[in-house]
Amino acid sequence: MTAAQSSATAQELRGAGLRVTAARVALLETVRQGDHLGVEAIATGVRDRVGHVSLQAVYEALHALTAAKLVRRIEPAGSPARYEGRVGDNHHHLVCRSCGAVADVDCAAGDAPCLTAADDRGFAVDEAEVIYWGLCPACVTARSSSAP
Repeated sequence: MTAAQSSATAQELRGAGLRVTAARVALLETVRQGDHLGVEAIATGVRDRVGHVSLQAVYEALHALTAAKLVRRIEPAGSPARYEGRVGDNHHHLVCRSCGAVADVDCAAGDAPCLTAADDRGFAVDEAEVIYWGLCPACVTARSSSAP
């Protein structure tokens, strides 16, 4: 990241009402450069940028950034939480049953919530979360090449 990009990230944190710290800037940049990262991978990325930071500090910063809608937390069933920088739209995810790879997929129906509940029971629905499960291309290839 350039100094200008880090400065823009700091400004974004301020705009969300968050205190700017080197660790928060590094965390937000790590999440945005990563691909559905888990907490350990995020902590490693932050440490590579700013030196030591505790895992508890990473969790606290992720909580604050998620609450401020600067990052999005996803939790596929049977998987630890992952974080992504793609926010502000109502996209969905593809998850590989074999290796756990996660990929974004745009809504098929347009604007949020892009799916309509058959009966919303009076809720004001503003988001729909869909996870498509299957095998990623690499696992399909590996499975077909190992088949007798």
